[in-house]
Amino acid sequence: MSRFTLLVLLIIILPGHDALAENNAPWGDAKQIETEYKPQKVVYDVHVKTAGAVKSVLDRASYLSTITGADPFDQSIVLVLHGPELSFFAKKNYQKHKELMHRAQSLVESDVIIIRMCKIAAQSLGFLAKDIHGFVEIIPMGDAEIIRLQYEENHAYMQ
Repeated sequence: MSRFTLLVLLIIILPGHDALAENNAPWGDAKQIETEYKPQKVVYDVHVKTAGAVKSVLDRASYLSTITGADPFDQSIVLVLHGPELSFFAKKNYQKHKELMHRAQSLVESDVIIIRMCKIAAQSLGFLAKDIHGFVEIIPMGDAEIIRLQYEENHAYMQ
């Protein structure tokens, strides 16, 4: 078989560039749906290990507040902390997590988000209320608070 014949066969057999692009997107493009969201009541079940994960939860809750109107009278966004993230909120770790704590405090101060911490989990890590920043509310038990917010105050559950 000559080189010319081989080249012609390759051109015929191999799909063109446009055909390759189509194979990568057989369903076309995603459709964007514009939706207007009303104020929400939400409880976030927070049990994370890293400062980055805490930041992600704060960002998600803040964005939820923004797209639903950021109205403290019509919405409620509560973060219930009951895992390793508790240590980030300890006063003794302020210098290490200063930026994160300022972000959390500013969201609480603006009445957008409430941050509650499980007393049992805090004590298991050696923390008392006096060891935690003043913008955090200590509640008796994280799980019980999540259940109470869901069933008594109609908060949707988020993780």
